[in-house]
Amino acid sequence: MLLTVDIGNTESVLGWFEDLTPVHTWRIATDRRRTADEIGLQILGLLGARQLPAPERIVVASVVPTLHRVWLAVGRTLDAPLCFLNGGSPIPVRLDVDHPLEVGADRIANTLAAAELYRRDTVVVDLGTATTFDCITADGVFVGGVIAPGPTAGTDQLARATAQLPQIHVEKPARVIGRNTKDCLRSGGFYSVVEGIDGIVRRIVEEWEREPLIVATGGLARVVGPHCRTVDRIEPALTITGLAIADRYLFGPPAGSGG
Repeated sequence: MLLTVDIGNTESVLGWFEDLTPVHTWRIATDRRRTADEIGLQILGLLGARQLPAPERIVVASVVPTLHRVWLAVGRTLDAPLCFLNGGSPIPVRLDVDHPLEVGADRIANTLAAAELYRRDTVVVDLGTATTFDCITADGVFVGGVIAPGPTAGTDQLARATAQLPQIHVEKPARVIGRNTKDCLRSGGFYSVVEGIDGIVRRIVEEWEREPLIVATGGLARVVGPHCRTVDRIEPALTITGLAIADRYLFGPPAGSGG
């Protein structure tokens, strides 16, 4: 069985796959202080709670380089071969940008997933600590995109930089015009994200001169995506699905699969 791990700056998403189906997913905090033994025990606890065995293979996308050595040790702890996806991985996508090795592993996973699942020009909007817009051609070429502040960046900064404005969660408000401070913040935080996504997507489509599929993914995709006029599909597990697809190329087909 395959375990995929998408290590983000704030949270990490784990996926337990059978073929290309994410049977179970978990979201855990990304903590740079934790040891391989601690992470390994946490993973075994999550798997044990679902009565799942230890993984046979692990595929990782990470935007936190300081954790690479720790996760290699996690693989040894779990006695499972572990491979990182990166710009040099032998997968059927091309990074047509100025500095291919600088492209984040999560964006590479999104590119592979979009190329294999949709087979058409696609913009993947990935809502994480940052919101990334990945422009991917039908034949699997990543041609660049946009990196913007993530959905919580604005409200988090307001709470830190002001004396009286509270911390809020990103969620759809009952109405646009708030009648108290929290509702005003909730409206401003939510609709600045929604309109920011729609505005950037429209500018991408205008400049790219194509009619791409717009796919939202990431932790807040289900919260924000339905309210974006430009979003066609919401696929919260797209990145880890890209890692599951990458498994075929990084490790080869499982023994006896005939693939």
